[in-house]
Amino acid sequence: MGVNFGSDNVSGIAPQILDAIARANVGTEPAYGMDAISARVEQKMSELFERPCRVFMAGTGTAANALAVSALLPPWGAVLCHHNAHIHSSECNAPMFFSGGAGVTLLPGEHNRIDPAALTAELARQRHPADHAKASALSLTQATEAGTLYTPDQVATLCHAAKGAGLKVHMDGARFANAVAALSCAPADLTWRAGVDVLTFGATKNGALAAEAVVAFDPGLAEALHYRRKRAGHLFSKMRFVAAQMEAYLTDGLWLNLAANSNARAKQMATGLARLPGVRLEHPVEINEVFVHLTEPMIRALHGAGFTFPRRGGAASTFARLVCAFNTRPEDVDELLTVAAGVTAKVG
Repeated sequence: MGVNFGSDNVSGIAPQILDAIARANVGTEPAYGMDAISARVEQKMSELFERPCRVFMAGTGTAANALAVSALLPPWGAVLCHHNAHIHSSECNAPMFFSGGAGVTLLPGEHNRIDPAALTAELARQRHPADHAKASALSLTQATEAGTLYTPDQVATLCHAAKGAGLKVHMDGARFANAVAALSCAPADLTWRAGVDVLTFGATKNGALAAEAVVAFDPGLAEALHYRRKRAGHLFSKMRFVAAQMEAYLTDGLWLNLAANSNARAKQMATGLARLPGVRLEHPVEINEVFVHLTEPMIRALHGAGFTFPRRGGAASTFARLVCAFNTRPEDVDELLTVAAGVTAKVG
């Protein structure tokens, strides 16, 4: 029986996180984020990032990104991001809406990493009087929408250019765990040490029910985030159930262990598929996503065997994205590779 490789959002909840929600359901706790679990999460985040952090929990990645980006933008400002960035292509203009109508300036870059030269050129253009929105923030996606990574040095290079022009820096870390697990570096090295002011720290795609955190490294952002979250309707009265997920996620390295498995399964898949005739990888496989050009017979055979994944680019396209999850098993990937190899054998 096939497996749904369409997204890491289709998976269930990690048992440790589900158990934590059940434990939080015993007794009573103060409402609106004043509970003891939320306080412990902020302490854990501060320990993880090796500096005091302010943490604002949210239920969705779109909410977390919108709140984080809007805290950096005046209404006349613009956020600079890659042209495929999630905040531009997949969040219904939420960051712009919550910032009072700020704009977005799109930048190019291979494999969805912002090209430093393109950023420098845009910042230079901004120095001249013009009637366009003022560049006020840079947003980096880690890992990118192509499943690729920025190294700490690459983050630092982009942040240095942005900070030199007076911009604040946001990092969309919906798959931050996958990035840290793949790069084997300290979370601080990918964020505030490199110049990031605020991070969207995701857990939902990596085993949580619904848990994201806006982590503010710049203490000056805390007041704005406090009021923006409430004004936007994202301060849950029973916030302890969101916090309980994040606390379990951060305990005993669970977040990295779950991400390491999904990364490994994607590497297993990419290695196996790349050996087959007619298959071509679109991007380097650095986390849990495989962007690949398959053959039409292969796609039909995989879909027929029950494997679920979308064609990207329309019904006739043979370009696909396959995503592994925290609980994807090696045998799940082996089964997919067996079906794909069987098609090749028949053609040969």
